[in-house]
Amino acid sequence: MLKLDYMVVIKSEFFLALNQVATERGISSDDVLESIKLAVLAAYNKDYGQVIEDSQKEDDQKLEATIDKNTGETKIYENKKDVTPPGFGRIAAQTARQVILQKIREMEKKTMIKHYASQTGTIIKSRVISFDGKNVYLDIGKAEGVLPYEEQIRNEKYNLNDVYIVYLKEIKTDSFDNSKIIVSRSEPRLVEELFKKEVPEIANNTVKIKKVVRQPGERTKIAVFSDQNGVDPVGACVGQKGIRVKTVTDELGGEEKIDIIQWNSDDSLFIREALSPATIVSVEVDKEKRRAKVFVNEKQAPLAIGKGGVNVNLSSRLVDFELDIVQAPEETLPKEVKEDQKQTSEKKTETKKEKKLSN
Repeated sequence: MLKLDYMVVIKSEFFLALNQVATERGISSDDVLESIKLAVLAAYNKDYGQVIEDSQKEDDQKLEATIDKNTGETKIYENKKDVTPPGFGRIAAQTARQVILQKIREMEKKTMIKHYASQTGTIIKSRVISFDGKNVYLDIGKAEGVLPYEEQIRNEKYNLNDVYIVYLKEIKTDSFDNSKIIVSRSEPRLVEELFKKEVPEIANNTVKIKKVVRQPGERTKIAVFSDQNGVDPVGACVGQKGIRVKTVTDELGGEEKIDIIQWNSDDSLFIREALSPATIVSVEVDKEKRRAKVFVNEKQAPLAIGKGGVNVNLSSRLVDFELDIVQAPEETLPKEVKEDQKQTSEKKTETKKEKKLSN
């Protein structure tokens, strides 16, 4: 009797500990008990499977497992008849322990996935832990994030233990119910969230972000505005001596240029701002066709277009107009532009004369 009481105490302590683990890890104790039942039935089926099959063929009887929540005592029933074999408790317990631990890990993973699903659309610090082909795997805290090749910044090199700020983009689940946390370094909203972090005026909604367009690793254009008098939205984002925009640029690898644009409801003025750093002579807007002719002088055309057309393409996406860069006729150029061209031409002529004399 003493031995039986001792075993009851041991089993009770085990289940108390199990319930404590379930509570601490946010797992339902009922789910844990169901896992134990499945494990016990699996163990029973392993050693007595043929007996079950023959019995079910004859009587179509159902096999069930019961667990006493107080003692942990487990029994097998077939058509409400106790068919627990002698000595089965030890075998069942050993098998159950293994399966329970696996079930707990699975439930913990689902809990973590649920947690990170609620965090999508935010940024998080991460550390590179492994690679799979072109995919990069990151430690994001309580779970692992996947940075697919298409979500990486072009030309950015990823090494073990490198630390990056990433954007939690989505949770992808396959047909086997396996979930992956997808993170991004190329998502435009990464830039938006970085500015929210660095600029208090954005965080408190004094300055609003209208739109962000991006060519990852090369250039980003972000349109901002404020409806409060006396607030300079561009200046707020740039920061004193450019410290705020530099912090964001550094987080993106240090190579990506960021143009902060003042949003304007006037399409013509917005287009002028969007094509920064180029200086625009004039703009002809066709609102119906969402198309605009942008006139620039010869010197400003390369700036307006940008290397590989990046500047004009990003500007077009930002303002939602198709932009045609056109060299302005000489007679339409403002006086200051003509004067600048004249001085440039004179300098080139003087340089040529100096070269001839030196030869």
